[in-house]
Amino acid sequence: MTVLVTIPARRGKAAHVRQGQVVKVINTHGDQVVDTWAFNAHDLTEFMSMEHTRPHILKIIPAVGDAMMTNRRRPILTLLEDTSGGIHDTIIAACDSHRYRFLGVEGYHDNCTDNLHAAMRDLGLEAPETPSPLNLFMNIPVRPDHSLSFEPPVSTPGSHVALRAEMDLVIAFSACPQDILPINGVGHMPTEAHFSLEG
Repeated sequence: MTVLVTIPARRGKAAHVRQGQVVKVINTHGDQVVDTWAFNAHDLTEFMSMEHTRPHILKIIPAVGDAMMTNRRRPILTLLEDTSGGIHDTIIAACDSHRYRFLGVEGYHDNCTDNLHAAMRDLGLEAPETPSPLNLFMNIPVRPDHSLSFEPPVSTPGSHVALRAEMDLVIAFSACPQDILPINGVGHMPTEAHFSLEG
């Protein structure tokens, strides 16, 4: 039986995943960016690394069949299915309190860095650092002049990606709380997303 787990709006969620299991990440409302991390369950200092994945797949957006690599250059997750339009991000670091101060926020703002660490602590674990995440459904186009822009997702309600675990791992998600830039849709507030484990 497949159990659907909620990633609450503006919050994080983590889970243990066995090698060979498939994690299905669902963009429930269509516009929600989901920051995604994966750590070797037996050694949290080994984790999914965008810096190590890009030279392996030779692209900045993974496609079906591509393996995400760890900081020790081993496969940790493989992208099996993508019904979301195929636009994701491997460039942008997780938002944090410093980012929101730069954007003019006074006081505390929910952020993906804190969400990662809170989600890991919910499992009794401590993430050794905040790796750059795989930003599922995030749309950061590279223009002809090599500049970047923050654009709304192209994903649709109920669309999903499926990721196969290539080792025993801990996966962590953040339903990104960004509400200043349009990365969760123009005029849209952050929403919950969901994931399930199969196999």
